[in-house]
Amino acid sequence: MEVEQWKNHPERVSETNNDQWVYGSCVDYNGKIPQRASTGSWTAALFIVGIEFSERLSYFGISTALIIYLTKVLHQDLQTAAKNVNYWIGVTTTMPLIGGFIADSYVGCFYTVLASSMIYIMGLLLLTMSRAIPILKPGGKNNIHGIIFFIAIYMISIGTGGHKPALESFGADQFDEHHAEERKQRMSFFDWWNFAISSGCLLGVTVIVYIQDNVSWLSADIVLTSVMASSLTVFMIGRRFFRYRKPKGSPLVPFFQVVVAAVAKRKLHHPQSPEQLYEVSTSEMARGERLLSHTHKLKFLDKAAILEEDKEKQHPWRLATVTKVEELKLIINMIPIWVTALPFGICIAQTSTFFIKQSTTMNRRITGDFLIPPASIYALTAVGLIISVTVYDTLIVPCLRKVTGNERGIKILHRIGIGMIFSVVAMVVAALIEKKRLNSRTQLGVFWLAPQFVITGIGDAFAIVGLQEYFYDQVPDSMRSLGIAFYLSVIGAANFLSSLLITVVDRVTEKMGNNWFDSDLDSSHLDRFYWLLAAIGAANICAYAAVARRYSYKNVTVAGDNFQC
Repeated sequence: MEVEQWKNHPERVSETNNDQWVYGSCVDYNGKIPQRASTGSWTAALFIVGIEFSERLSYFGISTALIIYLTKVLHQDLQTAAKNVNYWIGVTTTMPLIGGFIADSYVGCFYTVLASSMIYIMGLLLLTMSRAIPILKPGGKNNIHGIIFFIAIYMISIGTGGHKPALESFGADQFDEHHAEERKQRMSFFDWWNFAISSGCLLGVTVIVYIQDNVSWLSADIVLTSVMASSLTVFMIGRRFFRYRKPKGSPLVPFFQVVVAAVAKRKLHHPQSPEQLYEVSTSEMARGERLLSHTHKLKFLDKAAILEEDKEKQHPWRLATVTKVEELKLIINMIPIWVTALPFGICIAQTSTFFIKQSTTMNRRITGDFLIPPASIYALTAVGLIISVTVYDTLIVPCLRKVTGNERGIKILHRIGIGMIFSVVAMVVAALIEKKRLNSRTQLGVFWLAPQFVITGIGDAFAIVGLQEYFYDQVPDSMRSLGIAFYLSVIGAANFLSSLLITVVDRVTEKMGNNWFDSDLDSSHLDRFYWLLAAIGAANICAYAAVARRYSYKNVTVAGDNFQC
């Protein structure tokens, strides 16, 4: 009854109980305004976190052992295998740009997750078949196993393309940012989301990799497929608890409209006051609708919001609201942050390639005949992240809130910058340890690699979580899934750049007669490559600091109130 009253008499909205209903762009399972008590929040988020845990279990179970499989089973050389791993991770983390666009524009997050999860499971099934059916097994004629294997893992890439951006965005959508308590919960959501990711990673690189090493690759595939299928079933059970953000069509069209309108009115003079620019009045706003406040950057685009006397020219391709103009400014202002995050991504790309390969040359024996699988050493990154996220969210953030008065404790870009510093430290430590390994007369224990993995995990707890929150929070409201895809594209582009950098360095050092990437790690010079990455990362931090200092955070208006995101 109260919902109908709001629909038919918006002027009486003040009479409604703000804690009972969730107003805005979300609906419940039946397409109605969601009730706060029975939908969303952590109850719904746990179903979403559960399927993410399963997906990350599969992803890390495959990705961390991929370089081992390519070199030992498919017999590729180190350089080729490293590039193939980087290409696969690059595709896997750039495909979300397509998945995020589809989710935001047409089908919504829920159905994008459902469809992409099915494709993901089909890829796992094909991977299982490539190791179970005799004619498809490794060593067969015409390398049919290699062909099927790559088709399978790239099907998983396609599945990840829809799964990753839509699912994380869907999880964050379960918290109402207009509600003070739920807004704080959403800030913690990204920390605990990464806790779940790291937990999946931890099991993936220990239990799954152990099964691959000591039982069979086929057994590991069966486990991964079963877990993923089971988690999708649990996800479907949670449907009635979810809040669903309705897609609003292509978010790109309004951007083109702003550019076209600004160019068409390029000869007009700016009004004396920004208040003279066109905007929807707060009295015309739908309940929960958000407007963006005017900023003085990229003033040329403001011309799109200049009102003209001729009312026939007042159409979307000639006149845009201040909010539409500011949304385009948000995306443009993100580009420098995206670019300066790439060197960080290049540094962390080494954890799944050269870091893992280093472990194969070291003493992995624990007791008796028990050997740590090479890929399992990656678990230390997950441990570093899990501990850091837990301490940061439960101890550090509450203290920082009291000191800074900021709900997040520190600003998002500061958090990302701290993570970048840790990534440079990790490269320096990796270079020193690799130098020691090369000069050692005896075989070093594998736990000499622990510092570089743990420091990388700590850096991820700051930078990776920060990038997720930044790109989700600072994009226009209609582009939340694409925002997560933008974050993932940093990792994807960084992996492609890592492959390019490896190729360039390999050719240059080979011509100099001192190849850094020899087929034998003992005659290679990974330590010099790590020093190069540390230098690039350190120089980039200076550029990032300059960009971050000039950045303006999104400033929104909700029913007459302004607040900074």
